[in-house]
Amino acid sequence: MSFALATQSLAHEFWLEPKIFQGDREAEVGIELRNGQDFKGLELSWFAPRIASAQVVQGDDVEVYQGQPGDLPAMTVDLDSGLTTVAYASIMSRLTYDSWEKVISFATHKDIPWFEARHAERGLPETGVTEGYWRFSKTLVAGPDGTGADVDTGMETEFVALTNPFTDEGPMRVRLLYQGSPRADAQVEMWEKSGNVVEKTLHRTDAQGIVTLPVRPGYSYQIDAVVLREPESEDAIEDGVMWESLWANMTFAVPE
Repeated sequence: MSFALATQSLAHEFWLEPKIFQGDREAEVGIELRNGQDFKGLELSWFAPRIASAQVVQGDDVEVYQGQPGDLPAMTVDLDSGLTTVAYASIMSRLTYDSWEKVISFATHKDIPWFEARHAERGLPETGVTEGYWRFSKTLVAGPDGTGADVDTGMETEFVALTNPFTDEGPMRVRLLYQGSPRADAQVEMWEKSGNVVEKTLHRTDAQGIVTLPVRPGYSYQIDAVVLREPESEDAIEDGVMWESLWANMTFAVPE
């Protein structure tokens, strides 16, 4: 099943943004679903037809999350004393680009240098280009001691933190997975936020799919990586889109 969208503006980043990243044990934390650019975007309510799955992981406890229609914030979790991972996977949405220039801009922005040649090889037109896209987003929040480790939640592509930002010092190490395997030499965009000031930098994964990110106490972060492929999923093939994209996203913060 796909979810048709009338505007391609919703093809920007999609992330989970907690009201707070760390709080007291059993504190109730709202988690916003946001769509936009540069850590600024529209808040979306819980809308089950758009959602494939949502999970809350606390240690060995894995809970399937079920929100209520129209919830704002869309998700709410009760903190444990340690680390909590929240994961969200969408169904496929569909967009049609209104110009070839925007298609090329997207491919360039997401570091897909082979795209234009492959599009031509497949005999596809440069007008009415269609794309089916999927969102796989995570956030890390924590209770007072913050201990614990992020986990692979089984989404088709996702980031898995190898560093716990609430307890570990130094740079943030994160592994990027695609279909369960490390994704090497992939571009990772990172946004660093403090108040209303946001800065973006580009990074790459190594041969083991690990990206090492410079982070600072008192800042929150968003990271994003995109897979673009010829239609492979049953939904994309059935829908007849020309291309299929899978977006991995993670948010976290480094406490003061």
